[in-house]
Amino acid sequence: MRTDLETLRGAFGFGVAGNFAGHLEQAGEAADFVAVDASDGAPKGIFPFYVPGGDTFLGAFPLSTDATALPVQDEPANLQLEPEVGVLFRIAYAAGGAVEALEPFAVGAFNDCSIRRPGATKISEKKNWGPTSKGVAPELFAVEDLDPEGATREFRLASFLRRDGETHPYGIDSPVPGYSYYGTQLVDWMVDRLAHQQGGDGTPLEPVGEQLRAARPDLVLVGIGATRYTDYGETTFLREGDVSYVVVYDGSVSTPDQVLAAVSADDTSTLRAASVLRQVVGG
Repeated sequence: MRTDLETLRGAFGFGVAGNFAGHLEQAGEAADFVAVDASDGAPKGIFPFYVPGGDTFLGAFPLSTDATALPVQDEPANLQLEPEVGVLFRIAYAAGGAVEALEPFAVGAFNDCSIRRPGATKISEKKNWGPTSKGVAPELFAVEDLDPEGATREFRLASFLRRDGETHPYGIDSPVPGYSYYGTQLVDWMVDRLAHQQGGDGTPLEPVGEQLRAARPDLVLVGIGATRYTDYGETTFLREGDVSYVVVYDGSVSTPDQVLAAVSADDTSTLRAASVLRQVVGG
């Protein structure tokens, strides 16, 4: 299905932190969560990256299907690609306004691009620096659920950076059902976090449920977590002229080598059953 950016202007956006083992440590963010109470193996929490109609920096619509903007700031912008599966949900509200259910209907490639800002007090401060600071693929897979034994059971997530004519794997090619939380477990956990997660001093988290209820959107776009980086991805920040790729593909149709070959040729039109996000940095 085609991505409609105009429709997504009305969709709330949030991400899931710590849903792939080892990513927070590689991103230098594990210490931010030492005071966060989370079960062993569970994600650490959720964070907003877009609040439609919001009157803070989170009110800027950040999504693009083809470019990543460099932030305007005096110091160097240490940007990293964050390759994720993005999921579009319809929201069902209870009579009192709380989120009662999240109903998935599309999945695809998502870039939760982040600024590494030491000293930032909230995750959201690293996530939205204005228009074109996030990425979502122009084509998504239509789904009815996130059952790890269902339609997405063979899906994989890969990412790459093309620089100076060379292609480098950026994140480790990983099975989508390999997220720490996935399927019904993830959806139920997110509904719970929207109901109960609080903010406050000493935590990088915020009361996302309150922000969502105030906006009361019909849809939400969720980045369900970034994979572990390759050594190259862990140590390489984005710069102008880079081309980043995030690919969600059906592993029963294409192999990792075929995906790498298509990206290396800068032509993914031959890939079947794939959601591809190609972004030019500074473009």
